[in-house]
Amino acid sequence: MTGFRFTTAGESHGPGLVAIVEGLPAGLELDRERIDREMARRQLGHGRGGRMKIERDAVEVRSGIRHGRTLGSPVALLVANRDYANWEERMNPWPVEAEVTESHLPRPGHADLVGSLKYGHRDVRNVLERASARETAARVAAGAIAKEFLAAVGVSVHSHVLRIASVAAPEAGELTPDDFADVDESPVRCLDADTSARMVEEIDRLRKENESLGGIFEVRAFGLVPGLGSYVSSEERLDGRLAQAVVSIQAVKGVSVGEAWEVAAARGSESHDEIFWSEERGYHRETNRAGGVEGGMSNGEPLVVRGALKPISTLTRPLRSVDTETKEPAQAMRERTDSTVVPAAGVVAEAGVALVLARCYREKLGGDHIDDVREALAAYRERIDWRR
Repeated sequence: MTGFRFTTAGESHGPGLVAIVEGLPAGLELDRERIDREMARRQLGHGRGGRMKIERDAVEVRSGIRHGRTLGSPVALLVANRDYANWEERMNPWPVEAEVTESHLPRPGHADLVGSLKYGHRDVRNVLERASARETAARVAAGAIAKEFLAAVGVSVHSHVLRIASVAAPEAGELTPDDFADVDESPVRCLDADTSARMVEEIDRLRKENESLGGIFEVRAFGLVPGLGSYVSSEERLDGRLAQAVVSIQAVKGVSVGEAWEVAAARGSESHDEIFWSEERGYHRETNRAGGVEGGMSNGEPLVVRGALKPISTLTRPLRSVDTETKEPAQAMRERTDSTVVPAAGVVAEAGVALVLARCYREKLGGDHIDDVREALAAYRERIDWRR
């Protein structure tokens, strides 16, 4: 089986979250500490709420891995919710004797109202538990496995924060994987120290005003070969897949690949990456305005994807809403919340991008065993004379 896919299951305050990854080759060596480190990175960031003091996310493997290597069968991962101990009556899968209070106060900007209408729920908790960004813990678990596969074919995926509310970092320009070595040391995962300090100040200021904050993160992938994705159908276009993976992250409202908004206002002669060839480098470009994607395919340059995150919709000072039972005006429900999740969203986007790239590599190279994959990759690189 060379198809690659994943799915997640679970509720925010249920017993746990599950990720199932299908289509990995057998023999892929995994590093347990690296996988758990990815889970810890999702919990980083100044402005996180009380939930992160409760959870200590780690991955429990339920199938598909033996003695640290994949078997070629589906990999099932469990991320337990420690907070379930405080929600066992309210979120028990089976009926309980205790009276459980329903919530009828949907939050503007969240899935609460529309989800209740769509699925016929009276209690908006039946919607918000699955719609919650807590689901991304399972997505990061799946992405951590995808990153292990990508590392085996010479690819690394990284992220950093470009903006939180009104505070924006200076343009980073050309970056290498080494530039991201200490990004998680920043409380907001920003590469620029001065901007990082101002972002923290902005979070603290607006948190005192009971506000939430949005922002922009950037994901970069290095080591890609040309030809991932395809121009032959809309479903196979790499930029379309990347956009779906990133905009499906809760609260993300916009995605760009490369200098999308900049070139929209530029001349054609200033918008494209001219092509060069040399004996040492083969085909290459001196700019990367396309963000590593041309015609729906990777072109061999670093992949650059950005996501714009709206302020999260759960506020400590709730907005106006309507009681769905009485239809009377009311304040939206109160939930434990973060001030901003932009730093964590970058980590989630890394996982999303990694899952897309892993699927593309599996489609292109096939192989039942990781050695088959490496051999196919070497043959492809030789055929196209790719010298990097």
